[in-house]
Amino acid sequence: MAKCPPCECKAGLPAWLATFSDMMTLLLTFFILLVSFAKFETAKYEAALGSVLNAFGGNVLLPGEVLQLGKSADNAPTMLDSQDSAKPFPIDFLTAEGMLDKLEINRDSDEQLGQMRDALVENSLQDFTDVYEIAEGVKVQIKEAILFKEGSTKIDNINIEAFDKMVKMLASKDWVVYIQGHSAKGEQYTDENGKKLDALMLSALRTQAVTKSLISRGVRPDKIESVFYGDSKPSVMHGRTTEQNYADSRRVTFILRKVGLTEMGKKVKPQ
Repeated sequence: MAKCPPCECKAGLPAWLATFSDMMTLLLTFFILLVSFAKFETAKYEAALGSVLNAFGGNVLLPGEVLQLGKSADNAPTMLDSQDSAKPFPIDFLTAEGMLDKLEINRDSDEQLGQMRDALVENSLQDFTDVYEIAEGVKVQIKEAILFKEGSTKIDNINIEAFDKMVKMLASKDWVVYIQGHSAKGEQYTDENGKKLDALMLSALRTQAVTKSLISRGVRPDKIESVFYGDSKPSVMHGRTTEQNYADSRRVTFILRKVGLTEMGKKVKPQ
């Protein structure tokens, strides 16, 4: 019988497999780095999910949505649909340039959050503030509002400790402060000439008074932005009486931001 020719196969794995393994390892490392740089946000996750489901004709429920219950012929619950489905994520997120832009924005937001937290601790303001991350950056809400007497621009109640610490931080840090003036429902103001002014003008005068006070204490005018709402945003807190909510509505509140909303950002194409 004829003998089989001797095997010429080399011992070990073929050379191409080592190259393939290196490539797969590098790809895995690349995607791990992308994930480590990214900051996961619920809104973006829902928007991306909405894009996928929208492509396949599906729907996605948003948190807190009220569902419309349906009944079948046998009185059994049918498929539940939300009134408002998640909007598809912009296609530029799937491009390399769009992804890098998102990572850069997230990195800026993280830096702002760290800087703001350090500034609050440095000025002992952490107990007087609430910190939020929003689409436009980091927002710090001062818990303590300045309350005014009814129909007046004279202060009725103020936390001097919180106000002085906020002024000290604003005078030394490069933050933007938003001053928001409010009035109670139907509140009026009588000026020195006996003319009656409505709630909108009263909230404007309260905002103006606080703005002047901040400037006189060393806060830069270009770092102050103000708005007044009149009685359109009354204070409504559960567990408080109508009189207490009415008193809390006569207020001026503060929001701190790293970047002002009036500053121009990165210009993009409209489509």
